[in-house]
Amino acid sequence: MLKPSWLRVKAPQQERVGVVSELLSDLKLNTVCQEASCPNIGECFAGGTATFLIMGPACTRSCPYCDIDFDRSVRPLDPTEPDRLGEAVSRLGLLHVVITSVNRDDLQDGGASHFVSCINAVRDRSPKTTIELLIPDFCGNWDALSLVLDALPNVLNHNIETVPRLYRKVRPQAIYKRSLELLRRVREGWGKIYTKSGLMVGLGETDQEVLEVMSDLKDNNVDIITIGQYLSPGPKHLPVDRFVTPKKFDFYRDMGESQMGFLQVVSSPLTRSSYHAGEVKKLMKTYPR
Repeated sequence: MLKPSWLRVKAPQQERVGVVSELLSDLKLNTVCQEASCPNIGECFAGGTATFLIMGPACTRSCPYCDIDFDRSVRPLDPTEPDRLGEAVSRLGLLHVVITSVNRDDLQDGGASHFVSCINAVRDRSPKTTIELLIPDFCGNWDALSLVLDALPNVLNHNIETVPRLYRKVRPQAIYKRSLELLRRVREGWGKIYTKSGLMVGLGETDQEVLEVMSDLKDNNVDIITIGQYLSPGPKHLPVDRFVTPKKFDFYRDMGESQMGFLQVVSSPLTRSSYHAGEVKKLMKTYPR
């Protein structure tokens, strides 16, 4: 299926991309921008931003939409990673950083304590930098979730990814209601943390199902949602069912902000969960907690 014109991206500014790539290589850090073949890598790297991928680069789950490598074996964490991450954030001068991870179902706490170490390392070196976490579901280990939330990231993101009807096909090792419960627990116990979630379209869902997921997210106290076009990484991954038009993405955004009352809906063909994440700083000033 040929990509429509609205999915074409501008060539990146190679000089700036090279600077960021060299820094990441020097500090032996991974980014989801690189590992998941994100279409916005040129724009984000050119702007000096990146979404750091910790505990990776291999994931213990094999979701057929994702381009990250699969490895179910038990692997020790690198205790130096938090310090190297903190150094990268400082050297890049980031005002807002996104930290995500692969699923680490082989670990007792799913990597929750490692997330905390990364938060502490960033705050030690860059105390004014706001921190956004994009976390896995920790297999429903709510003690692990509490450990992360007690470290008080500014934004807690957990992606719902798709509609419940497609979970068996798209997220076979995840549970829709468990992801909703995770998001609900954040606001119930840690009210100052902003909550965020995202989903892909173009996997076979209907518009009505998208609106129902948005409604479920709102009912579970999510503040910010992202909606973007699914793009298949390759022939071994799920194919694209449809290309959603920019007008339809505008419709999702208008429904979410005007009708449902989300603080922000970032909705466009090239939107990903961390795309323009730094805009949350303005939102936090507009809706302080």
